[in-house]
Amino acid sequence: MNARGAVTAEFAVVLPAVLGLLAMLLAGAAAGMTQLRIEEGARAGARALARGEDPAAVEQTVRTLAGGSASVSVSADAGWFNVTVTDRVPGPLGSSIPWTLTARASTRSETPGAGAAGAGQSSTVAGVFR
Repeated sequence: MNARGAVTAEFAVVLPAVLGLLAMLLAGAAAGMTQLRIEEGARAGARALARGEDPAAVEQTVRTLAGGSASVSVSADAGWFNVTVTDRVPGPLGSSIPWTLTARASTRSETPGAGAAGAGQSSTVAGVFR
């Protein structure tokens, strides 16, 4: 009896499952790396705002760390600065699945009078950068 045809059939059945699993693992790794990048970008942006840097410099700092495809939103609320960074997962699975990751960092201003919009009031330091 020749088992050669059976092995080929089993390989043909298992190969797509293995490739699908590999694609999902790579997409998960890409999502993890993207999340780490945008979290670091949000933290660095919040630190820059706390030091009193202007929003354009903050955007540049965030884009350097988070990547050029990330969206940056900066706001101030009662002496607190909030930096929100969003980005999509890269790669073939990331583009076919609407998978958007978000990171947010908040800090108080280290410079006197900066970011003090008043208690309960909110103001936008800079809009959304794309």
